Amino acid sequence: MLTGKQKRHLRGLGHDLKPVVMVGKNEMNDSLISETDAALTAHELIKIKILESCTMDRHEVAESLAKLCGADVAQVLGRTVLLYRGSDDAKIELPKDSGKR
Repeated sequence: MLTGKQKRHLRGLGHDLKPVVMVGKNEMNDSLISETDAALTAHELIKIKILESCTMDRHEVAESLAKLCGADVAQVLGRTVLLYRGSDDAKIELPKDSGKR
């Protein structure tokens, strides 16, 4: 589970990313899940575009893909989703939660 500080950091990193996965009228299927999983393995942080032809709710798509791929949702903004899954060979270093509020 990502903290607020970590989500803000990831949103900043994801701002300039181009979508690498598109969710269309076929919605959730095995090829979409495997494509998302492969993209997360390669990049750690990916942007997903939900097309107008997708009838599922955008939050439902984000949560389903995150759960099926073992990732965290960093952001849902309009029809764009930002997913993060850390790896052993981490390219992205997340800020530590200081515990102060």
